Amino acid sequence: MLQPNILLTCTPGVGKTTLGKEPASRSGLKYVNESDLAEEGQLYDGCDEDYDGPVLDEDRVVDEVRKPDERRWSYGDFHGCDFFPEHWFHTAFVLRTDNGVLYKRLETRGCNEKKLQDNSHCENFQPLYEEGIASYREEIEHQLFRNNPEELENNINQILKWIEKWIKDHSS
Repeated sequence: MLQPNILLTCTPGVGKTTLGKEPASRSGLKYVNESDLAEEGQLYDGCDEDYDGPVLDEDRVVDEVRKPDERRWSYGDFHGCDFFPEHWFHTAFVLRTDNGVLYKRLETRGCNEKKLQDNSHCENFQPLYEEGIASYREEIEHQLFRNNPEELENNINQILKWIEKWIKDHSS
């Protein structure tokens, strides 16, 4: 069966993994999470002591995703998107949230103050949304908001409707 390639991206802590798993599971699409992929393949380029975490090696991630094996995916969540070629995706969803909600989520996770401030700042100035607009055609980029549980279910349904329509439009 022909399947769409979908990208889900957002600032860390906005909820892409939570949102990513459910539509993939319900639709049967193969799902990959950037953090899991990077950890499995040790796709890092050092450690960022300010953020207390590894630095993703984007070139190695692209090489890994490009491999034509059983790990080929059709639905993936990644923090950034500009390092992937546009032709890889049929659509890209950028998940957004209010800064206050994001700050509380990250604080609950135990993030350090620099990470709290920088990610809140990042969400406020929308660089990932702008990165998506600069990287992909406007008609494939969609913005979703997730501030509460009701919006999560609405977003899942919106993604599932997009998948259903894409499959219907591309079936012979």
